[in-house]
Amino acid sequence: MKQLKDILYKVPIEKVMGNTAISVNRLVFDSRKVLPNDVFIAIKGTVSNGHQFIDTALKKDAVAIICETLPNKILKGVTYVQVTDSHLALSVMAANFYDNPSQKLKLIGVTGTNGKTTIATLLFQLFKKRGFKTGLLSTVAVLINDKNYDATHTTPDSVTLNRYLHQMVESGVTHCFMEVSSHGIHQKRTKGLHFSGGIFTNLTHDHLDYHHSFAEYRDVKKQFFDELPKTAFALTNIDDKNGLVMLQNTKAKKYTYALKQHADYKAQILENQFNGLLLRINNQELWAKLIGDFNAYNLLAIYATADLLGLDTLQTLQIMSTLESVTGRFQYSVSENKITAIVDYAHTPDALKNILETINTIRTGNEELITVIGCGGDRDKEKRPKMGNIAATLSTKVIFTSDNPRSEDPEQIIKEIEIGVQPQHYKKTLSITDRKQAIKTACQLAKEGDIILVAGKGHETYQEINGQRFDFDDFKIVNQLLKQIQN
Repeated sequence: MKQLKDILYKVPIEKVMGNTAISVNRLVFDSRKVLPNDVFIAIKGTVSNGHQFIDTALKKDAVAIICETLPNKILKGVTYVQVTDSHLALSVMAANFYDNPSQKLKLIGVTGTNGKTTIATLLFQLFKKRGFKTGLLSTVAVLINDKNYDATHTTPDSVTLNRYLHQMVESGVTHCFMEVSSHGIHQKRTKGLHFSGGIFTNLTHDHLDYHHSFAEYRDVKKQFFDELPKTAFALTNIDDKNGLVMLQNTKAKKYTYALKQHADYKAQILENQFNGLLLRINNQELWAKLIGDFNAYNLLAIYATADLLGLDTLQTLQIMSTLESVTGRFQYSVSENKITAIVDYAHTPDALKNILETINTIRTGNEELITVIGCGGDRDKEKRPKMGNIAATLSTKVIFTSDNPRSEDPEQIIKEIEIGVQPQHYKKTLSITDRKQAIKTACQLAKEGDIILVAGKGHETYQEINGQRFDFDDFKIVNQLLKQIQN
């Protein structure tokens, strides 16, 4: 049990009513989960306002309430703490509650639109293979050495984050690699964390349903670098037009990486094939199992981070040559009749463009490139016609289908994707709402040597429809259907 006064250290406080020298059980921001002696933090969320559930928390014997606005009715025996920002308070309190675990290991944050999962996951693999006890906080998984926990958010809530980091410290972890999402930064989930380094990948059209404008989205990402301590490093991709923007106000030590211009860490693509990449990184050659220009950037960021963290460069290159692609990121297989099936998480215009251009660079041109693509419901609608245009322009055949429609009508989403298709490409597009049927049709259309890209869901093993999740694994399904059709 911790004392409330200790957990409130460094929290900006407006007013205290009651005793803070009390022992508390847990920090809770969901009133349904409150137990006796818990502290309830009332958060103003995007959907609901936690201040409306203070009474519920009190009925469940919460011992303290943290809020931005004090309730009209004040109960005796309960401590009320009015704070300037509940999100910030929760993050700082969570770090204090778990004894500030991020200060006891090297925590590296990876942010940007694309590449976060690949960079964080492969850094985890690299450091683990070098013999370090290592942690990972990613979209795909939470890993503490060999122990795997299901990931629910790209950046978990502050309490969960600090709990995992505390478990890592208890397990002897020395390095943790973490995806840092724009939602996580904006909602102050990363406040109270001590980062030893930050990596910027790129910035393209995404999450504008949440951030309202590209400038706001960019500035939220920049905020992460603005808050890095001077003891940290800030590593940025300067081939991206926003790369140097990220470094403008950071106190951290600044480093750059690039393929197209001079940088602290420079790479050149020598060969790009379906079985891998040959790169020259800072005048040393590397053969890697990953594919495409976008992965050349990812590998360069990994190399640079390992170097900045003091690893021997030759040993780093040796291990990098053994690293495997991350689940759902350009994950591919070849069927018995030589049809290549690729599954990728590409769910933004830029990511889709990168994947299709990579495939078109590698293929001979005699094969068909059949793309199966949809867009998620209840998310940024502006990108839908852009995705349609890119898919139709860079593929020989396209099947528009359902992704995770959530509460939206999947057929309406498909219509919004189709708006972006230019007239000269109409004949090569189909629309099949049922995702499995769309993938099956792609498999039936494919001939020997052809390539099928199933994009948008990647590592996800479900399809979300009207609040329910149904089992759906693109990689398993496309391979099962190819086998059935072959036989």
